[in-house]
Amino acid sequence: MSKQPFLSGKKGVLGVILLIIFLSALPIVLEAEESYFIYFLYISFIYITVAQGWNLVAGYAGQVSLGQHAFFGIGAYVTAMSWDAGLTGYLDPVAMFSSGAIAALLAVIIGLPLLGKLRDDYFALGTLGFAEILRVVFIQGKDITGGPIGIMLPSGRYAGMTPYYYISLGIAVLTLVCIWFLIRSRFGLGFVAIREDEQAAEANGIPLLRSKILAFSIGAFFTGLCGSLTAYYSFHIHPGGVFTLTWGLLPLLMTILGGIGTFWGPVIGAVLLAGVFELANMWMPELHTLISGLFIVLVTMFMPNGVVSLVKGGDGPPFLYRIGPFRSLFGQSNTGRVSDGAYENGAENTIQR
Repeated sequence: MSKQPFLSGKKGVLGVILLIIFLSALPIVLEAEESYFIYFLYISFIYITVAQGWNLVAGYAGQVSLGQHAFFGIGAYVTAMSWDAGLTGYLDPVAMFSSGAIAALLAVIIGLPLLGKLRDDYFALGTLGFAEILRVVFIQGKDITGGPIGIMLPSGRYAGMTPYYYISLGIAVLTLVCIWFLIRSRFGLGFVAIREDEQAAEANGIPLLRSKILAFSIGAFFTGLCGSLTAYYSFHIHPGGVFTLTWGLLPLLMTILGGIGTFWGPVIGAVLLAGVFELANMWMPELHTLISGLFIVLVTMFMPNGVVSLVKGGDGPPFLYRIGPFRSLFGQSNTGRVSDGAYENGAENTIQR
């Protein structure tokens, strides 16, 4: 029996439109510069975008990447270097799009050897190694990249929190809309088929390498956009800040927390984890890391399918069992069912192994 997507019919679409209108009106009602809630939503939108980018690669296409922070850092540096050279300006849409495009191009270049030759654990380690190589390269860049100190941008151009809020909201909405239509297309069905069984997918005429690179580059594009906006927000870009492994692990944690391989899982996980981080940091800053880590461990232990499973139910993502660190986390499963994300790609029937 097929399942209906969480967002189906006119009521679902109307609900999302009303939510977007509500979020768009918040900076008008609240004082953006004084409201911590506006900042919380801004960082949540960033988290939603990077989590959705990672979920497209790992959750739908089944290629677990540990190097998404490479594309975040590239996006930040392209924006910072172009502004520092006088080629672009403050909150320049051309710079932001270029940052995402260059990150996507880099994903294509690195994806050809990695996705073509490596699978499972080896691909994950390959992406992690690539990101670390980039970090070292930018540290050694000296005059070009600013070295370990990085690039200082003119903070006097800061125009308030409101434009950052609307841009981050726009990026998040754009990401969600693009991925929503993508996973409901034949490309999305191809991603799921590759995730479940590459040999069967190839036998049915699905181009493996092309599909993997498509998912990898789209995820990199949206991650690069977030890196670009972060550069405009922080006004100081350095390798230790934008190429940190934190930006590689956060989307992974948020997606697994919410529900990997589902459309709404990364959204729920991103907002939930952002809330836990911020509350722990405000109330018990000395125990912030401990509380956040304990929360993640408890959720993964008692809800291995993610928070979205409380609403949708279903089995866990079988493809994760092939990745070493996740074998002990999720255990073994006798089922071959696809996770709930398979129902959101427009397929009418559940895909079986």
